[in-house]
Amino acid sequence: MTISARTLGALKLQVRESLIARVLQLPIQQFIHTQGVSSAFLLAAALLALIWANSPWSASYDHIWHIHLTLSGLDLPVHEWINDALMALFFFLVGMEIKQELIHGELRDLRQASLPIFGGLGGMVFPALIYALFNHARPSAHGWGVPMATDIAFSLGVLALVKNIPSELKVFLLSLAIADDIGAIAVIAVFYTDTLHLQALLIAALLVIVILLCRRIGIRRQIFYAALGFAVWLATLRSGIHATIAGVVLGLLVPVTPSVPLDQFSSVCSEMLEEFKKAEAAGDTSLASRQLGAMEYLIANTESQADRITRKLHDWIAFLVLPLFALSNAGVTFTLNTWKALLHSPLAWGVLLGLLAGKPLGITLSCWLAVRTKIASLPPAVNWRQIASVGVIAGIGFTVSLFISALAFSDPVQLGAAKTAVLLASLLAGVSGYVCLNRSTRKTGPSQ
Repeated sequence: MTISARTLGALKLQVRESLIARVLQLPIQQFIHTQGVSSAFLLAAALLALIWANSPWSASYDHIWHIHLTLSGLDLPVHEWINDALMALFFFLVGMEIKQELIHGELRDLRQASLPIFGGLGGMVFPALIYALFNHARPSAHGWGVPMATDIAFSLGVLALVKNIPSELKVFLLSLAIADDIGAIAVIAVFYTDTLHLQALLIAALLVIVILLCRRIGIRRQIFYAALGFAVWLATLRSGIHATIAGVVLGLLVPVTPSVPLDQFSSVCSEMLEEFKKAEAAGDTSLASRQLGAMEYLIANTESQADRITRKLHDWIAFLVLPLFALSNAGVTFTLNTWKALLHSPLAWGVLLGLLAGKPLGITLSCWLAVRTKIASLPPAVNWRQIASVGVIAGIGFTVSLFISALAFSDPVQLGAAKTAVLLASLLAGVSGYVCLNRSTRKTGPSQ
C-alpha cells in the first residue's frame, strides 16, 4: 500500500516548518509504504519465531505466550489476546477491503468479477479436496480449511518483485485474494465454531442493529462506535463464534462512500471561499471562522470513513499486529523425529499438496472453465501462463492458514505438523511462483 494521497499532502506541508517531519516522518512513511516492506517485516517475525523456538531458550518462547493477562475482567493468555483481539483488527480491515471491492472495486461488476471469483472458488475447493483425500476418516479430517487460504501481503509482495507485470494481473490477484478471504471467513464462522451460546450471539446481533440505527440518525463520534465495536467483539467471543468474525462484520458496517462527493465539494467550497474572503476583507472574524469551520467539515467528509480508518490502522496492523501474530504462531520446534513424523503424516502432506498443487490447479482450471463457458473473459494483457503462475503464488497461505490451523487443531502434534506444512508450502510457493511468473513475463513481454 502506497502512502495515502491525503497523508502525503499533509506531510508535504509539514516538512516546510517541521524538522522532525522533514528528517523522520516523511522518510519513515516513504520507507514503510515501499512495496514489499511489510511482507519483509512479517517474514522476519516468522524467522525470529522459528529461531527462538529452536534455540536453547525455546522454553521461554512457549512460556511467554501462555502468560495470562486480565483486561476489563477478561482473563486470557497473551497468545489468545493476539489471535482473538488483535487479529480482530486485521479482519476489521479485511471487512472494509471486501466492502470497498464489492461497492467500488473489481467485484462490483459481476462480469468483471466472475474470473477472480471462479478462480478463488476453485482455489479453495481443490486444496480442501486434496487434504480430504489424505485425511479421510482420520482424526485430522477437520483440518481441511487450512490449505484454502491465500496470504494477500506475501502474494502481492512476490508479484511486486517481477518486472513488467500487467496491471490487470495485479488486479486479478487482489480480487482473487479478496474472494478467497470471503470464503475463509465463511469457513471460520460456520465450520470452526465448537459451541454456540445463543444469548451472547443475540446480544452481538442487537448491538450491530444499534450501530446501524446510530449511523442512520447521523451519530458520527468514532469513540462511540469504538465502544460499541468492543462490546460486539466481547459478545461474539462469549457466543462461541470466533471473535475475529466480529471484526469482519464491523468492517462491513463502515461506510466506504464519502458523504460529500468531490464535484459537490468543489462548487460548495468555492462559494464558501468567496464568503470567507469577503468576511476577512470586512474584518468580520466571526463569519470568517464560521466559513473555515464549514470548509473543514466539507474537507473531512470528502473522505469515506473506511478510507480514514484504513489510513490510521493500516500501518499498525502491517507492522505490529501481523508480525506479532507471526512471532507467536510460527514458532515450530524442529527435530530429527519431527521431520521423520512429517514424512509419514497425512495431515502435513494434505496441507503441503493442498497449497502447492491444489491452489494452482483449482485456480487455473476454474478460470479456464469460466472463460470456456463464456461466463468470464481473460484480460487482454494477461495470458494463461501468467494465470497459472499466479495460482502457484496463491499457494502462500501463511497468515490465514496459520490462523485456521490454530482453530482446527488443539493437539500440539497435529498443530505442529500443520504449521510446519504451511510454512514450508508458503516458502516453496513463493519461490516457485516468482520463478514461473518471471519466466512467463520475460517470454511474452510486457505488452501481452
